[in-house]
Amino acid sequence: MPEERVFAARLMRLGLADELGATIGRVEDVVVAPAHGLSSPRVLGFVANVQRRRIFVSAGRAASIGPGGITLRGGTVDLRHFRSRDGEILLSALFGRGLGAEVVTDVALAPGDRGEWEVVSVALGARRALYQRTRRVVDWQDARELFDGGPVGAQLAALRDMNPTDIAATVHALPPGRRALIAKAVPDEQLADILEELPEDEQVRLLEDLDLARAADVVEEMEPDDAADLLAAMPAERRVQFLTALEPEDAAAISRLLRYDATTAGGLMTPEPIILAPDVSVAEALARLRDPDEPPAIAAQAFVCEPPTDTPTGRFLGMVGFQRLLREPPAHPVASCISGADFVRPELDEREVAERLAAYNLIAVAVCDSTGRLLGAVTVDDVLDRVLPVGWRKRRR
Repeated sequence: MPEERVFAARLMRLGLADELGATIGRVEDVVVAPAHGLSSPRVLGFVANVQRRRIFVSAGRAASIGPGGITLRGGTVDLRHFRSRDGEILLSALFGRGLGAEVVTDVALAPGDRGEWEVVSVALGARRALYQRTRRVVDWQDARELFDGGPVGAQLAALRDMNPTDIAATVHALPPGRRALIAKAVPDEQLADILEELPEDEQVRLLEDLDLARAADVVEEMEPDDAADLLAAMPAERRVQFLTALEPEDAAAISRLLRYDATTAGGLMTPEPIILAPDVSVAEALARLRDPDEPPAIAAQAFVCEPPTDTPTGRFLGMVGFQRLLREPPAHPVASCISGADFVRPELDEREVAERLAAYNLIAVAVCDSTGRLLGAVTVDDVLDRVLPVGWRKRRR
């Protein structure tokens, strides 16, 4: 058995701690995906009680899982109430469940080959014992029937390791009823990734099958420029409903983008590139660029601006690429590494933006207003989505 294995029943009585080690809640359950093929059931996350709310904590947020409980990586905790979805399995629901002449007493978890936590074994006890004590531990494959998520669960398990573009193509090919079931069952972040790979009209149809609160949660997980394109494709009344349901910060960012024509730099840009103050060190800048949650085109460079560093920023000073940062002493300020302060105005036509990126071999270009404040950045992937012929996604399928 793996030395790092943890039994779920014990984990469910332990604490949930922040990155500094302070206890912020208690673990109440473990959420796993159904088994698929030879792949063992993967841990999707944990149900925890934080501030008297049952919330979901993604497995990706866990820095460590062990006998002392779960410690989270840095960042805020989403306090939205936990909602169980079709195709997900709560391990607490398996305890006491019959398996032949025995019952399940516990489920063991351990990190897999790719670092993701997964089910590795199942503890079994006597069916009619006064106290359900573990008599033996079997490999999860010997208890595979426990991890059958039904047709929807099997479909979700098949999708879990696919690229978002391929997932979107698969979901698009499903009958409308099954497509709606999948949309309701996948996590918000994954559904956001799927939507970003679909044409806006198909995005709108998928969201119509969700209640407004869930649909708003999904839109908040999307990149702001993609979310703005989606809302722009909605009827005006529905758009207002969404903007009201979104968190104020997200609604404000999307509303700013909706002011621009979709075929201009302002309509293409993301308002959330990586922005640094000029006195930030090279070491800190590289740490920001290494964030695995940042898309590759965004993480290729940082934009240096005078405070404030939220868009619209103070005066835009220039851009610095990660390759340049790798060549500089860690303690140097990023202001000493700036390679240029070129930018485009938000009203510039998308074709001219594409020409600017191509002419100077850029991955991204800054978008600034008339006073030189940074409004956002247009990345090469945003431009490709716009300049490729209509229907290119369908032809790829």
